[in-house]
Amino acid sequence: MEETDDPSDYPDAESPELGKIDREFFEEYVYPHLGTDREDVALAPQHGVDFGALDVGGKTVALATDPVFLMPSLGFERAAWFAFHVLMSDVAVSGLPPTHLSIDFNLPPDITDEEFATVWETFDREARDLGVSVVTGHTARYAGCNYPMVGGGTALGVGDPEDLVRPDGAAVGDRVIVTKGPAVEATGLLTVQFEPLMREEMDGDDVEAAKARFRDMSPVRDALTVAAAGPVSAMHDATECGVYGGLYELARAAGVRIEVERGPIPVLPGVRAACEFFDIDPWASISEGTLLATVPAESVEDVLAALDEAGIPAADVGRVVEGSGIAVDGEEVDHPGRDPFWGAFEEYMGKLEARSEGDG
Repeated sequence: MEETDDPSDYPDAESPELGKIDREFFEEYVYPHLGTDREDVALAPQHGVDFGALDVGGKTVALATDPVFLMPSLGFERAAWFAFHVLMSDVAVSGLPPTHLSIDFNLPPDITDEEFATVWETFDREARDLGVSVVTGHTARYAGCNYPMVGGGTALGVGDPEDLVRPDGAAVGDRVIVTKGPAVEATGLLTVQFEPLMREEMDGDDVEAAKARFRDMSPVRDALTVAAAGPVSAMHDATECGVYGGLYELARAAGVRIEVERGPIPVLPGVRAACEFFDIDPWASISEGTLLATVPAESVEDVLAALDEAGIPAADVGRVVEGSGIAVDGEEVDHPGRDPFWGAFEEYMGKLEARSEGDG
């Protein structure tokens, strides 16, 4: 089992009230208690790493567990689409296509049969599209269960060991590729949730552009495209703490330094306007859908061509060098520590409720 980093590597990162635990919490409470050390564990838990891996009968099994994140305010079809792709994304960055899913639904008592049918039919549709089979699960309504966290799921990808892309594989001399750019998830979720408030102050075209980011909130196709076009040395999705947090974690996992230029990184329409409205830093905001990848220099042209053919915006934005941490435009950048999305979501949920009460 590999050692994880010292908590002091994330300066000023207090345990957040909302969102994922930080490295200090992981080191103190989680990492010392991981059960039995087994020889078939090819990749053990590490903070900021997307998946684990097992060696089984000549095959590698990549697996990752996440909450079932279901927001009815998005509409049940849209909410289920996002929930499914969140479950798939961490396995996809292993380079192994997702193949199997174990799913647990702990549903609120008030969900109707028809609403659940929409959720499950959407899961089935997306699973068939990716070639994923549901192999086991649990479904029930329970008192005390509330949206959006309504259970959990474990996605698996079964493939050949040589196809596994390790999260700690970034090597000196590699180039850094970023798809879609910053704050894709923050923009998509906040806009769909708070569109009425945004329309009161923003240009309508900007709101429409921001709302269109919702269907960009999956890095699954990005990761599978990059892996097929590679070789690729490491991949990571820019979830909590966004592009900056993801690059920092990618560098720490491999014990290297990443230097990037911000100018070439794609910024999708509506992102800047939405982040200005919610007063959040797009580069530190959650961006499920954005893939960060390191590839050998000789692979860059092929990988970018494959992404372009797939219609996925991407750019070569920097390099992997000796050292530690990340630099952006020549300036040192620390891990953000906490993601501004959660505070913005809580603040604007209060504003939306106050607006509804006023209308009533």
